[in-house]
Amino acid sequence: MDIRLKTCMEFVSGKGTACDVGTDHAYLAAELINSGKCGKVIASDIKEGPLESARKTIEKNNISDKVELVLSDGLEKIPLDGVSDIIIAGMGGETIADIISKADTDDIMNVRFILQPMTKPEILRKKLYEYQFEIISEKAVKDGDKIYTVICAEYNENFRYLTESESYAGFFEDADPVGIEYREKESERLEKISVNLENSGNRRGAVHYHALSQKVRYGWESVKIDDIYNYLNELYPFDTQESWDNSGFLVECEEDECTNIVLSLDITYPVICEADCKGADLIISHHPVIFSPLKKIKKFSPVYELVSREISAICMHTNLDIAKGGTNGIILEKLKDNFNIVSKEPFEELGNGNSVGYIIELDEKIPAKDFGIKLKEIFGCEYVRITNNNSPLIGRVAFCSGSGGSMLSLAIEKNCDALITGDVKHDVWINAVNDGRITIFDCGHFHTENLVLEELRCVLEEKFPNLDIEISERSTDPCAYI
Repeated sequence: MDIRLKTCMEFVSGKGTACDVGTDHAYLAAELINSGKCGKVIASDIKEGPLESARKTIEKNNISDKVELVLSDGLEKIPLDGVSDIIIAGMGGETIADIISKADTDDIMNVRFILQPMTKPEILRKKLYEYQFEIISEKAVKDGDKIYTVICAEYNENFRYLTESESYAGFFEDADPVGIEYREKESERLEKISVNLENSGNRRGAVHYHALSQKVRYGWESVKIDDIYNYLNELYPFDTQESWDNSGFLVECEEDECTNIVLSLDITYPVICEADCKGADLIISHHPVIFSPLKKIKKFSPVYELVSREISAICMHTNLDIAKGGTNGIILEKLKDNFNIVSKEPFEELGNGNSVGYIIELDEKIPAKDFGIKLKEIFGCEYVRITNNNSPLIGRVAFCSGSGGSMLSLAIEKNCDALITGDVKHDVWINAVNDGRITIFDCGHFHTENLVLEELRCVLEEKFPNLDIEISERSTDPCAYI
């Protein structure tokens, strides 16, 4: 056996039957029996050819009575009664994760998984935690000039998620020299991705992969929440928020430092649960978690959950919308990337001295329907609502993130052909139709604002590359469409 299979064998508990999925030549199965570590082994493969090779190995070792050969796609046809260990080695991480996902949870709750992915180990690690398995041990092994990982995982009812950087770093012993080398190589690989993204003009991607590289190589660091707040205040001053707004450090918990941050458009119960499962100490959101004065804090409300789980909250609403590089600045960037724009900086503001949006000029007019289809792609929305029977060609465009229907009269006054926004009320649509000179493109409140989260992660990772910063996987459109 090579060193990868030998390491897999070390992790086998020997408490019951071991199952070797994708057995190939059954070398591992034979060694488990011959060493006395297991009394019975199930050796499976998806193809007859490898099973025939396995049969020859078993017959050569005179262990046919102790090894059962099974033709099976993953665990599909394998009887798991009495199985204590399942070894899946030599496959891609995504394939291994897919095999585990198809098994009945009740059948594998008491099973130890020993996994040796050839590729994408970060995907496998993350999926294991999604399936409620904990990596109890991981070992890096060197085979020639290549380093592989062997993962040992068991079911854990205390549910948690891995962050992206944790999934890349793995769970090696701190003093394991091969584990250290594994992380160094992974860090170098991530840094190369960062450089390639930088060379292609993808600044946010480059910053993100550089930060991942730093965390994989050097680990995570704690930063005072006040330092994070003060840095955000430099970029998006909180005193510029509208008078009716409530942006700021809205929920303060006992911990004054954080290592993990989750970014989200809204602070909802699912987002709080995700942050808790990822060990986050702070959520930074766009919409304020406290907007109107609270007369009562109800059990299971977002504020109650934040405090009870000891997660702080910083919210940046209108101060983020109007800041350079804020929500509307990101929309401007997306439009510049997708259309030929003749406007030059400084771009004309839609607001009266307050950049709640901008106005741009396209180099040539575009049919309204074609323009709307492109906006759907840019914002990633399910649909775009558009005024009926209005201006057929779009050249001069105003936009305002979130709910900007109130900007219609100003956009008309400034001779715009279009207004891009979200959350448009019925009376605003009627006013646009009655005016007849402007087309509204409603791309949704969520979709015109959620895209700012990548920029937030970028500026934070530039300043604090060893902070673990995640964009919430549950920062999703609250609406379903049927």
